[in-house]
Amino acid sequence: MTTTTRAQDAAHNTIPVSVITTCYGRNRHLYNLLASLAQGSVRPREVVIVNDDAEAERLADYDLNIIKIATTTATEHGVADSMSFDIGRNRNLGAARASYEAMIFLDVDCIVAYDFIDGLYDKLQTHPDALLMGQPRYLTRPLTDDEGSQLQQGQMASDALDQLSVFNPYRDNFTQHRNDNVDANIKKTQDYGAFWSLCFAIMRHQFERIGGFDTDYIGYGAEDTDFAFMARALDIDFYLTNDVVYHQQHSVYRPPLNHLDSIVINANRFYDKWQHWPMAGWLVAFAQLGLIDWQDEQTVPISINRQPSSAEIDAAHYSDAPYV
Repeated sequence: MTTTTRAQDAAHNTIPVSVITTCYGRNRHLYNLLASLAQGSVRPREVVIVNDDAEAERLADYDLNIIKIATTTATEHGVADSMSFDIGRNRNLGAARASYEAMIFLDVDCIVAYDFIDGLYDKLQTHPDALLMGQPRYLTRPLTDDEGSQLQQGQMASDALDQLSVFNPYRDNFTQHRNDNVDANIKKTQDYGAFWSLCFAIMRHQFERIGGFDTDYIGYGAEDTDFAFMARALDIDFYLTNDVVYHQQHSVYRPPLNHLDSIVINANRFYDKWQHWPMAGWLVAFAQLGLIDWQDEQTVPISINRQPSSAEIDAAHYSDAPYV
């Protein structure tokens, strides 16, 4: 690999960072993410997509160096088996394929702000041994086809996306207030439970120290927190930054009754490893519904009393909620 200076990179409007994303069946979101990456203040040197079903002709529409690698296994009929999709494993596959030491991981339902890549990359150069997480904002509705076209053409400004989005009031968010003792762009935190792999940056050597994502977690829940707890165990500093991504709106379940089985399996796995219960808000909700018996002080594995009914799952579904 040839070495270039930052000035040379700027002349070509790219910087030496690998962006890694993974998805299956979410290509509308994927194309919006790629549009925002292509129209940013700088472009990543490569975008690694762990994906089977994105259309090659659509990917060619974006002025990006896209590397697509397969994730799912094919059935005997040649159809991709989405049941084999595992987000932690696929992030690990993307990291293994990435060409650059600096890596930014983005969930497929992100749209990056104009200066997101540039800002987060610079902070990672300043803190190369740390784990950094960006600032999510949540779109309150899906983008229209026209808005998606504007995004691809670089005609949708961040202030328009700001007007369409909100902060999650249950998360730690940056404010616009600044004082002499506080850097309003980045802050170190000991709250590793606040980590969310929606938008984070890390150098390859630290990702490999952590061991990547633990693939013993299945389906939905806890792999993010496990990754952060491993970083804490290794004394890797954790910073929150003000670099914004916009989370594309999709339906949610409150609580996620549709993921009861995997949440219970993963909660038990996490407790066995860390002697701490993750996802406590969801476990409380499941216990209140009589689906499980659980208390924060318990030391025995959670077992499922019953499955939620179809009516309970339907009642928990919100078609237009910006966040869980």
